[in-house]
Amino acid sequence: MKKTFAVIFGLLFVLFAVFQYNDPDPEVWIPIYGFAAVACFMAYFGVGKWWFFVAMAILYIVAAVYQWPPVFEGFLFSEVGMRSLNIEMAREAGGLAICAAVMAVLAVLTRRPIHA
Repeated sequence: MKKTFAVIFGLLFVLFAVFQYNDPDPEVWIPIYGFAAVACFMAYFGVGKWWFFVAMAILYIVAAVYQWPPVFEGFLFSEVGMRSLNIEMAREAGGLAICAAVMAVLAVLTRRPIHA
């Protein structure tokens, strides 16, 4: 289960990083998603320790809280463009929260392997 989870999210984070190419600040967001992808592949190959994934989750949570907009206007997934800075900030915070959640799951799966 850990390997499947890790490879799926590793590939998704690579895709997220590629999508940041046209972002106004790709030098920030490509490494953010790139580090998440690397961490997933570390879990896939059994290289990462559980505490590493906990540390990554904490870093992503702190970044998501910091990135949260002053006024939440939603995510507006029906629109591709950015209607306001608050929506863009909410989307970025949401991406960081996804990274945090994946790192937390990897920490649990690495700490306590599930045997079938």
